[in-house]
Amino acid sequence: MKLVLAFHGTRDAGGLAVCAAVAAGVQALVDVPVVVAYADVLEPSVRSVVDSACVVVPVFLAAGYHVRADIPAQVAGVPGVVVTPPLGLDAVPAVRDRLVEAGVRAGDSVVLGAAGSSNALALETVRVAAQQVGACAVGYVATASPKIGEVVAGTPGRVVVASWLLAPGVFHSALVASGADVVSAPVGAHPLVIAALVQRYRSAVAARLVRAAAECQTC
Repeated sequence: MKLVLAFHGTRDAGGLAVCAAVAAGVQALVDVPVVVAYADVLEPSVRSVVDSACVVVPVFLAAGYHVRADIPAQVAGVPGVVVTPPLGLDAVPAVRDRLVEAGVRAGDSVVLGAAGSSNALALETVRVAAQQVGACAVGYVATASPKIGEVVAGTPGRVVVASWLLAPGVFHSALVASGADVVSAPVGAHPLVIAALVQRYRSAVAARLVRAAAECQTC
């Protein structure tokens, strides 16, 4: 079954490079075609690449609007297509690694820097991610509050922002400009992220095979 990696979409060259690197990493671990599609901003859209023999894996850190509404709407009416849960909290180990790479030290005040969402469940995912990363607070770039600059300014000690973003771009630039002493790199094409996406695909295929076998037994 074809594997469709559904990204948000960005015009930032660094962000596009991350999408390509994630796709290349996933392709190296599976023996099916891997296709990159976008929920917004760019083409090809998810709608334009899905068919009845594909699994769509949303490469999103939380289940906000695009995961809960946009992508399902784009695949609606295509029989057989499977949409997996998003990457979500499986990105936490990669964020921890990015913090280490950035030079986080014992005693630092870690703040999780996220894009933000109007969806309560997406914000809850960010809260849990902050807890798992060991952050003392969360700051948002857009949509939600408190804003990252306010949180950094009100946090004592050496402040390290853990980037809860997939790729570089406008949002990550806002984290860099937040006044923090250190800002970790975005999640990017981390090997643990790639492994998690592959596992999403394989679990979806296995579940589909189980359903197909059950349907055959009732025929």
